[in-house]
Amino acid sequence: MGRRVRTVAVVGSSVAGTGAARALRRAGFDGRLVLVGDEAHAPYDRPPLSKGFLAGTLGEADLALLDPDDEADLALELHLGTRVDHLDPRAGRLGLADGRELAVDGVVVATGGRARRLPGTGDTADGDTVETRGVHVLRTLDDALALGAALRARPRVVVVGAGFLGAEVASTCRGLGCPVTLLDAAALPLAPVLGERVARCCAEQHADHGTDVRHGRSVAGLHTAPSGRGRRVTGVELDDATVVPADVVVVGVGITPNTEWLAGSGLRCRDGVRTDAGLMTDLPQVVAVGDVARHDVEGPAGTVGTSRHEHWTSAGEQADVAAANLLAGRTLVTFRPSGYFWSDQYGRMLQLAGRPGPGDRVEVVDGDLADRIFTARYLDGAGTTTAVLGLGSPRAFGRLRRAELGRVRQPA
Repeated sequence: MGRRVRTVAVVGSSVAGTGAARALRRAGFDGRLVLVGDEAHAPYDRPPLSKGFLAGTLGEADLALLDPDDEADLALELHLGTRVDHLDPRAGRLGLADGRELAVDGVVVATGGRARRLPGTGDTADGDTVETRGVHVLRTLDDALALGAALRARPRVVVVGAGFLGAEVASTCRGLGCPVTLLDAAALPLAPVLGERVARCCAEQHADHGTDVRHGRSVAGLHTAPSGRGRRVTGVELDDATVVPADVVVVGVGITPNTEWLAGSGLRCRDGVRTDAGLMTDLPQVVAVGDVARHDVEGPAGTVGTSRHEHWTSAGEQADVAAANLLAGRTLVTFRPSGYFWSDQYGRMLQLAGRPGPGDRVEVVDGDLADRIFTARYLDGAGTTTAVLGLGSPRAFGRLRRAELGRVRQPA
């Protein structure tokens, strides 16, 4: 690949990929811009899948990231339903699974990740599939369509994993009238992110709405019964031998970054594609953005660590940085995340901005945790605000954020 960039291929068609395409045009790139996505669906937004779309209040059209005018303005060449098989950086070729090759001068890796599954209930490492009906993950539009169809009968639902995705799915299922049990191996899920005090408030909010919360319990196995040519889940056995009856099990235990197609490319891949702080890989013509990007971050006393973000806001914030550096062929700007994310649960928005430390003290500024409507700030040992949080108080959160952190970015 030469230094002059004439053709850029963006691999991945979700928010990180479409954001990178927009950023490249904003940065002045006027060459051929190709967007390759392995899903047949037009680019769509993922956060509503666990909320409005699953609840039935949003349709597929509401998820669209691009409309025909956008595609025309971006002069975007779309290859959807197309899986990328390999990258040959020396030849400047992107190989597609159907045998075609694209000549490229620059590549944006935005392939995200795939949902992890419980052992024996889905895709395995050797490609075999064990079908256990009633067991779902929620990562793609097709996942959401299948889960939504399963929820129409108001089944007994067990959600495995009480992170933000699992919490949102539990909330949506309760809103649909389903009996829900929420499981997590951690004694207090979300405590590493929100601190114990706020995490406990979030756990109590589930109980407030009738969700059966089982924290500190892991899954020992599934109980199933014959169903057609396969088997159907009937319950979830816990590590204490308790069996929770279930017609539907939703697994929300994280993702595995999609990096296998980069084998042999010369890129370092370990729990994501390794990049510097500017999202540049070891190859100056390749950058990575979104859930798949593991970038350098400065640690204490000048040490360098790595981080991989799985939030919608981070994907958007990374786009301009990656585009500028890709076109320059070197790192000119670095990624400085705002630390902002949000989650909708039980009709209330949880928002956080900044980076709270594990020992930070939580100070409630307005409202009350017991009412589940409040704003708070996180203070380090020196009394400096490291982050701000709001639950059910979007306006008050915005004011507090501007006052304490000086950042005003809100979700689109």
